[in-house]
Amino acid sequence: ARALSKLTSKEKEQLIVHSDQGFHFTHYSFRNKLDREGVTQSMSRKGNCLDNAPIESFFGHLKDLLDLKDCKNLQDIKKEVTKKINYYNHRRPQLGLKKMPPSEYRRHLLGPF
Repeated sequence: ARALSKLTSKEKEQLIVHSDQGFHFTHYSFRNKLDREGVTQSMSRKGNCLDNAPIESFFGHLKDLLDLKDCKNLQDIKKEVTKKINYYNHRRPQLGLKKMPPSEYRRHLLGPF
C-alpha cells in the first residue's frame, strides 16, 4: 500500500504485478486493492511451477546485476533496469546458450535469410 501511494495514476496503470496463485495473492482484499488502484494482476497457471521458472531465473540474475544505490527516483530506477535488461539480452554471455547473449543466440538459431 505504501509503495502504491508513491506512484502516479499513470504509473499504476502501467504496473503489472505477477505472482503465483498463493493464498495472499488470490485473497479478495489483495485483488480488490490492486483493482481499486488500477494495477493489472498477472498469475501463473494453477499448480504449474514451470510457468515461474524462466522468469524467476531472469529476475534472480537481474537483481544480481542491478546497482540502485545512486538512484534517487523512479526515473533513475527505470533507466538502471532498462540498462541492465539490455546488457542481459545483448551482451551477457550465458552458458546454456553456447556462451552467447540471448539476442546473438536467436540470430544463430535463425541463421542467414
